[in-house]
Amino acid sequence: MKKYKVVFRPEGQVIDVFEGSTVMKAIKEAGVDFDFLCGGGKCGKCRVRIVEGSIKTHVEEKAFLGEKETSEGIHLACFTEIYSDIVVELLQAKAAQHQILLEAGERPMEIIPHICKKYIEVRKPSLDNHLSDWKRFRSSLFQGESQYTTMLETEIAVLHQLSKALRANQYHLTAVTYGHEVLGIEEQDTTQKLMGMAFDIGTTSIVGYLMDLHSGRELGVVSTVNPQTKFGADVITRMNYANQEEKGLERLHDAVTQAISKLIGEAVEKAGLSSDDIYVVTVAGNTCMHHLFLGLDPQYLSRSPYTATTSEPLILNAVKFPITMNPAGKILVLPNIAGFVGADTVAVLLATQMDQSEEIKLMIDIGTNGEIALGSKHKLFACSSAAGPAFEGAQISSGMRGATGAIDHVVFEEKLAYSVIGGGKPQGICGSGLLDVVAGLIEHGIVDKRGRFLPIEKITSAKAEGFKENIVQYEGMAAFLLADENTTLHGRPILVTQKDIRELQLAKGAMAAGIKVLVDKHGIAVEDIKEVLLAGAFGNYLNPHSACVIGLIPKALEGKIKMVGNAAGTGARLALLSSGEYKRGAAIAEFTQYVELASYPNFSSIFAESMYF
Repeated sequence: MKKYKVVFRPEGQVIDVFEGSTVMKAIKEAGVDFDFLCGGGKCGKCRVRIVEGSIKTHVEEKAFLGEKETSEGIHLACFTEIYSDIVVELLQAKAAQHQILLEAGERPMEIIPHICKKYIEVRKPSLDNHLSDWKRFRSSLFQGESQYTTMLETEIAVLHQLSKALRANQYHLTAVTYGHEVLGIEEQDTTQKLMGMAFDIGTTSIVGYLMDLHSGRELGVVSTVNPQTKFGADVITRMNYANQEEKGLERLHDAVTQAISKLIGEAVEKAGLSSDDIYVVTVAGNTCMHHLFLGLDPQYLSRSPYTATTSEPLILNAVKFPITMNPAGKILVLPNIAGFVGADTVAVLLATQMDQSEEIKLMIDIGTNGEIALGSKHKLFACSSAAGPAFEGAQISSGMRGATGAIDHVVFEEKLAYSVIGGGKPQGICGSGLLDVVAGLIEHGIVDKRGRFLPIEKITSAKAEGFKENIVQYEGMAAFLLADENTTLHGRPILVTQKDIRELQLAKGAMAAGIKVLVDKHGIAVEDIKEVLLAGAFGNYLNPHSACVIGLIPKALEGKIKMVGNAAGTGARLALLSSGEYKRGAAIAEFTQYVELASYPNFSSIFAESMYF
């Protein structure tokens, strides 16, 4: 089969692909950063411009592209097939422009390092003392302990180094240990250099925290959009890619491990350190991200009864894992609770100390797969709510992630006002902005509790008068105009359509139903909840009032809402700095009772009721 050359601008990358391949497939194979929100074929967001080469407009593109865009050479990467050499201009915001939540809180804790360093002097051998180098090294390292407690584990590489290193350094060495395991030996006294990194691997973004393991001081924060987004925006799409595409799992695994290595390099460079100074890495992520990070086949997560390969805490040897750090180090992976309630939830619970609270608290981490936890030190329940892609912008007509150009907040005052991430002209609307718009439409009597636009003549609220001119027709149905084509960057209007409201209803209904189920399972009333903790990026950027107006969060809890930042990152940092906190994370995973919503009695009716605004 014939091959053709594809050049990507502005990256400058070049790849040869087989005739008939789509531009989307070429982007993935080339490893170019590009965000396929829906995985292909559904949302119309993967716009590219064909600068050179002959391309026919696919019939299915016409549902998403106007005549003006088509005349300018714009196509959708997922539909566009390649039958000649082409040059492709990528039209998405760069990964660095995405709004990523970096802030992680702090709380009192005792620093108990996982790995220790000790500078020791080893007794020299003699004709009267011909014990092995290893035995004398072991005796110096664990003075006063019996021979049974000093039966050390080690890698063969340490023994390869030992004899020569002892003699080259006058029998003084730094030993790197994990319990009674010798991980490595280092020349000179390197005991002051002991750093680690905590990672929150989200579906959309990855955040890493560089920490001094002696003092607990944060030395830097780095982040990136999760490069797996080019294989699909949500976990289901990525699991399908891993299961159905040749080398799909390998590509997803490589993408995340390479991104983490790159972030480590970026963090240590900024701090004037080396990647060899990183001895411990902790990882938190949802169960799918956990499996892809480890290179574990996620196919059984996507099939009932949604079973993980492992949910236990894992401690891995860095030397055997593809991450750039000190080969003598350890990688600690926090445990999962269930198939769709992962280590990121464990990290949030660890950070917020819900497992030690006398009062009942509700934790909500809103995303494509929203995680919810409810309880106290006496009992703790958790569930996963399949909220769908509405909060992330996929399948919303003008939707996009929280990146430069996104309308993130909307206010209904005398006139409509909105803010745009990064300033300038808007390109779309992200989840928090969509919440504000729909809440405003409800409060102004423009949309009813069923989520339907009212006919103009039935909109009787006086405060709605100033916004009636924003109600337009789109594909034969009512829509709300936020920005016309003259005020947007791309020259297309930004609308919230009737279909968009339905998508939001599905997402908010799933989250609200999850909360109702946990309240019922716990046997309490909503009013018994003393505090609502909003975790994660979306939860920290949304307007709590808007969330309560649409019923995402019960109205009775509006005055009890607290944003807790990137609590998953906080939990990963705690687990990094203290072996005690890491063990507590494992205990939390065991203590938390998972509730499967799909099999909960009357869940269908609970969900249907939760759809109403």
